[in-house]
Amino acid sequence: MGEWKKTGCVLCAQNCGIEVLIEEGRMVKVKADKDNPRSEGYICRKGLNLIYHQYPKDRLGEPLKRVGDRFEPVSWDQAITEIAEKIRKLVDQYGPRCLAYMGASAQGGHSEGAFGLGLLEGMGSKYFYNSAGQEFSGTWWVDGRVLGKQYLHAVPDEHHAEMLVAWGWNGMQSHQMPQAPRVLRRFSKDPDRLLVVIDPRKSETAAIADLHIPVRPGADVLLMKAMMAIILDEGWENQGYISRHVEGFDRVRSWFDGFDVRDAVRVCELDYDEVRRLCRLMTTKRWCIHPDLGIYMGRLSTLNSYLMAILMAACGVYGVRGGNIVSGMVAPLGRHADERDPKTWRTMTTRLPPAAAGSFPPAVMPEEILSDHPERLRAVFVSACNPLRSYPDTTAYEEAFGALELLVVSDIVLSETARLAHYVLPCRSYYESWDTTFFQWNWPEIYFQLRGPVVAPPGHCLEAGEIYTRLADKLGLIPPIPDGLRKAAEGDRPDFGTELMRWAATEPAALSRMPFVLAKTLGSVWDSANLALVWGMLMTAPKAFRDHAARAGFAPGTDQGDRIFQAVRDNPQGLWVGKLDENKPMEGIKTPSGRIEVYIPELEAQVKALDGASEALNLQLPEGFPLILNAGRHMSCNANTLMRNPEWNRGKRACTVAVNPADAEALGLADGRQVRVTTRAGSEVGELEVTDQVRRGTVLIPHGFGLIYDGGVYGINVNRLTKNDHRDPLGTPLHRYVPCRIEAA
Repeated sequence: MGEWKKTGCVLCAQNCGIEVLIEEGRMVKVKADKDNPRSEGYICRKGLNLIYHQYPKDRLGEPLKRVGDRFEPVSWDQAITEIAEKIRKLVDQYGPRCLAYMGASAQGGHSEGAFGLGLLEGMGSKYFYNSAGQEFSGTWWVDGRVLGKQYLHAVPDEHHAEMLVAWGWNGMQSHQMPQAPRVLRRFSKDPDRLLVVIDPRKSETAAIADLHIPVRPGADVLLMKAMMAIILDEGWENQGYISRHVEGFDRVRSWFDGFDVRDAVRVCELDYDEVRRLCRLMTTKRWCIHPDLGIYMGRLSTLNSYLMAILMAACGVYGVRGGNIVSGMVAPLGRHADERDPKTWRTMTTRLPPAAAGSFPPAVMPEEILSDHPERLRAVFVSACNPLRSYPDTTAYEEAFGALELLVVSDIVLSETARLAHYVLPCRSYYESWDTTFFQWNWPEIYFQLRGPVVAPPGHCLEAGEIYTRLADKLGLIPPIPDGLRKAAEGDRPDFGTELMRWAATEPAALSRMPFVLAKTLGSVWDSANLALVWGMLMTAPKAFRDHAARAGFAPGTDQGDRIFQAVRDNPQGLWVGKLDENKPMEGIKTPSGRIEVYIPELEAQVKALDGASEALNLQLPEGFPLILNAGRHMSCNANTLMRNPEWNRGKRACTVAVNPADAEALGLADGRQVRVTTRAGSEVGELEVTDQVRRGTVLIPHGFGLIYDGGVYGINVNRLTKNDHRDPLGTPLHRYVPCRIEAA
């Protein structure tokens, strides 16, 4: 007889509640968890198939060391000792800038980030690369200026909105908010609410929308400027809101004076009256907006986010019920970084700052490795990601990683990236360890789920946090821990906390190395560095979170953090652990003025120069590449690179080259034929899919494929078609606007 255990899905950032059936120590079935307070019994086909993620054929069970062109198994002690020696030698010879950590990118577990960053900073480096820098460098940088911190994000309060605007977002396939398909269908079916989709193609979300604005690919920012000009020319802006809550609006207002709206709308290939109607809806309805990668990874990425912020401020939707409100959090997703501070590190060759809450954009890493700069990257730790299939320009990454003096990969499988490593360290999966995530997507409630192990790990796998703790210990980064403190960890938690603080007051290095200290004390007792970290985090939570927790029912007191910790352990379906003050929706704004700050001087010239005539020229495609590739189509059949076994998509056309019927006819190509897609970066061959879901002149290929599995290659590696230098000035790759051509293979 099996046992059902509650946990969470790790295949996307929504982490929907699930239950897994365990029989003879294995996960054998998955169903939705109706008790989960956030997902409320919702689950998608990815979650239902996650057993394919848990049990891949190429699962690792012991550390591997590269010897020539093959790997040999080694002991943990040998691997940790040799890696530590190599790191120390490189840093001593070349300085701390030679070292980078690329991690904390998982959809299912964030705890390893504290340990990876602890190791990185302990060695003196600040080169943290993360998937946030891959997708969000421009928009998080804008949030840092407009809202005050790069880790603050204004999420849609869709429950109280009269209108939801999906801009560059296909939520019927990609989620990106709790229960997205449910939410979108409710808007679509409710006669008193409106669903608006701004997307070049008639996506699954656009198909159910009340209003679809099929903007020309790459022209989103021109449309935004035209909409602002219409609103200001008509006097429709929310003047009362602007005077109370917006700083700098007078400085940006003149940028839209005399703008030729009709010419801009023509270049956007839209109907003027329809655009004007949308502007009127935005200035009379209570609406919220949900942008996604169509904007963030689209042409003029940072300008997209900036003009969107100005538009939201003009309409008065920041910090209001039914608008977009800064969410609460248990812990921030990263740290604020300001490139105007001379102490902020930049990359040595490309000179980019950490624009996405302290993380650098992965698109620049190959250049930082292949440079001849004396302080170039020479050693990289990769954890919880697969750069050779997730980040732009696979060819450049292969060359760069091949040139490293030390590449260490932590993973559950021998991924495409791990195949190039000097050492591969086997991790426990997210269903074999304690872990959590810190995604922020609710207001006013704050959700938190602590997932415990539901099955045992194979072989000698360790939590990534434990791996980094052992490395830190070998490198001498952890201060000596007294026997009394280790003994206290075996007893009452509050008593241990008292002893820990007493010791930390006498040990200068204790606070900066606290994740490792917790791992070697509580973590040793609990067999989980991650679990110890979560306890310590809740015990030392900032006052703002403690106030939110009290509002959710956790009474104040010195033991509040311990009570929350116990509550989330006792409720594996997750809990609302905090609640923001609903009477203070502007409370999350952390700018110097305490208001929405819309003037960003660095972008002024670009916004002023933007007009229909210049964009008509800029949108002309280069010779030999007449089509636009959308490199990274969101589908129910892809989950980054987490689902390696193609069996989960048996019978489905999971990875195709999708084009419009008119383009297929013009090229003389038929559905199902093998075609070659070529860009400036290279070529890939795949199966053609002819569908009217694709806009004419564009090509769609999903991401997360091209995986080496069971002796074969599964699908198209779309990142072989993207150049790492085809990026926004802040480093976000422009994957939604890649010039290409197609021909018969």
